[in-house]
Amino acid sequence: MSDELQRIMAIDDPYLLLREVTTRLAAAQQEVTELARLRRRVVQDLHAQGMSYAQIAEKAGLSRGRIHQIRHTGPAPEGAFLGTGAVTVVTPLRWDDAKKRPVVAMADMNSGKRLEELAKSYGLDVSSGHVQVSGEVDLNRDGLVVVCGPGMSQAMRDLYAQDPVLAWEHPEGEPWALVDRRTGTAYHAGADLEPSRPHDVGYLGRLPRPDGNGSVLAIAGIHTAGSLGVVHLLTSDLSMLWGQVGERNFSTLVSVEYDPETEEPQSTELLCPLYLHDEEATA
Repeated sequence: MSDELQRIMAIDDPYLLLREVTTRLAAAQQEVTELARLRRRVVQDLHAQGMSYAQIAEKAGLSRGRIHQIRHTGPAPEGAFLGTGAVTVVTPLRWDDAKKRPVVAMADMNSGKRLEELAKSYGLDVSSGHVQVSGEVDLNRDGLVVVCGPGMSQAMRDLYAQDPVLAWEHPEGEPWALVDRRTGTAYHAGADLEPSRPHDVGYLGRLPRPDGNGSVLAIAGIHTAGSLGVVHLLTSDLSMLWGQVGERNFSTLVSVEYDPETEEPQSTELLCPLYLHDEEATA
């Protein structure tokens, strides 16, 4: 029996006991989920290296059937792309003059809900939050996935400024653009060009938290359709993204063709490589 369990069992106050047990159960469930994810990842990695399930079983002291079961059940390793244990999906609030209150744009709401559903499908606990109308948001939290561009939040602008390869630019009197410093290419939204077309550019990156104690998964489009397109890419190609970047800090740009009536993505593709920031720092 662990010391923590003994401490909880010794609590006399029934209400405190109930609270402590509930909290501990939630933490234990997260730990079980992440251990199962790690176990499946180890088996997949060993199998990818050329070992058979029988060889893995023999080395690990488990049955071949058990190893095969581990490989095909439990939370998939790529869920760690979003976070471990629990994630918080954050979307921006905008002031609605007609309603005289903060609201969430429909595309941002859809992005947030789809990210929450994606995280839940990988066994992650999910909560939600908002970037305030003022732009304030606490980025020094574990498991943050933030859908917000630099124009709505100084905190997010500062976060994006840490990207060593991709930059948000907003020349005076001109619309936002995303620039690949490696190639010098500037990418613009189709809605900001003449003639206009239903095309947007989205940003996807994992960037260091301001306090240096972790990272934030950041998603934004030049317009809201770009964010929705990035989420579409995540829901369809998360295993590919995970396979190339794992849990390392990175960034990339996404081309998004969308339905002009609904802003729903019709096709998405990467506009540039998945830039790994630790490699860029030594390039």
